[in-house]
Amino acid sequence: MLSSSQPEVRVQRAALGVSVLLLGVKFGAWYVTGSNAILTDALESIINVVAGAFALYAVLLSAKPRDREHPYGHGKIEFIVSGIEGGMIALAGLLMTGKAVVGFFEPVAIHNVSTGIILTVLTGGINLITALWLISSGKRYASLPLVADGKHLLTDAYSSLLVVGSLLMVWFTGWSVVDNIAACLLGIWIGWVGYRLIRKSLAGIMDEADMELMEEIASFLSQNRKAQWIDVHNLRVIQYGNRLHIDCHITFPFYYNLEQVHREMDDIAHLVNTAFGKQAEFFIHPDPCTPDSCKICSLNLCHERKHAFEKKIEWTKDNISLNQKHHIHETK
Repeated sequence: MLSSSQPEVRVQRAALGVSVLLLGVKFGAWYVTGSNAILTDALESIINVVAGAFALYAVLLSAKPRDREHPYGHGKIEFIVSGIEGGMIALAGLLMTGKAVVGFFEPVAIHNVSTGIILTVLTGGINLITALWLISSGKRYASLPLVADGKHLLTDAYSSLLVVGSLLMVWFTGWSVVDNIAACLLGIWIGWVGYRLIRKSLAGIMDEADMELMEEIASFLSQNRKAQWIDVHNLRVIQYGNRLHIDCHITFPFYYNLEQVHREMDDIAHLVNTAFGKQAEFFIHPDPCTPDSCKICSLNLCHERKHAFEKKIEWTKDNISLNQKHHIHETK
C-alpha cells in the first residue's frame, strides 16, 4: 500500500490544496480585468495543480519500501514525474508566449485594474510562502518532487510580481501594450524553468554524477577520516528518492581481520547517514594496503610500516572517483 503518513506526503497534499484555491482566485482576477498577463499567470496555475497532483503521486510511490521487484526502491519515479512537470511547464510557457504575441495584434481592453492588482498580490504572496515551505521540506526529506514543485510555485510567485508591475504601469500610463510585453516575458521565462527541470530529471534517470554531492561527501569523509582509513577511491553515488547508494573502495591495513574491517565500514556508513540525513546504503570493497601506501598512511605504531609517512592526501571529488589507489606521486 502507498504510505500517506510520511511527512513529505502531508506537505505535498497541503500544497496541492492551496494551488487549487489559488487557481480559482486567478481566473476570477482575469475575468474581472481581461488582462493577458493575469490570464498567463492563471494558465500557469492549471499546470501548478496538475503538476502538484503528479508530485503527490510521486511522493506517495517513492515512500514505499523496496521490495523484490524493486531492490533499489521506488525513488526513480521522482525523476520521471519531475521531467513530466518540466515538460508541462515548458509547454505552458510556449502557449503563454503565443497568447501574448496574438495580443499585440488583437488588443483587449483592460479594466478593474486595482482589483486585479490586489488579487494578484494576494495569490503571489501565498504562492511564495507555499513555495519556500515546499523547497525547505523537500531538502529536509530529500524529496525531489517537493523541491521541483516548490521551485515551480516560486516561479509563479515571481510571475505574479511581474504581473503586478505591468498592471501598475497600465494603471498609471494607460499603455495596454505593457500587459502583452509582460505576458510574453513571463512565457519565455517559464519555458526556461521547464527546460531546466527536464534537464535535471534526465540527469537523474541517466544516473549522471552529482558533483556537488560528491564534493560534500569527499569533504566530509576527509574531515572525519580515521588513520586506518588509508585511502578512498572509485567512489560513485546514485540517489533514489531519499536514499543514497554509494559504491567505493577503501584501503585498510592489510593485517586487519574481517571483523575489524566490517566495524570500520559500519562506522563510515553511520557517519554519512548522520551527516546527510539520508539513508545511505554502502557497497564497500575493502582493499589491503601495500608498501606504497605507507607514504600516505598516518597510522601510528604500525609494526608493518615499510616507508615513513610523507604527506596526507586530501580527498576531493576528483581523486576519490578515480579507480586507483592514491599514492604520493599523484600530488607531484
